[in-house]
Amino acid sequence: MPITTSALKKLRQDKRRNLANNKIRSSLRAAIKAVRQKEDLPLLGKAFSALDKAVKSHIIHQNKAARLKSKLARWLR
Repeated sequence: MPITTSALKKLRQDKRRNLANNKIRSSLRAAIKAVRQKEDLPLLGKAFSALDKAVKSHIIHQNKAARLKSKLARWLR
């Protein structure tokens, strides 16, 4: 366990951020899985939105999002 007050504060911040990041990451995975299972165009838009939100909050890299978007778009052809 951290000893200094600043280290304790950092631990609290990290836990809070980890929960927020996991929420975004799980919604992203669920959106991608839904597109692959149902192959529906409105779901593709939701997946794109989830990817953009993950990039905006630095969960995934911009190039990875572009790669996944391309892959999902080809999946629906």
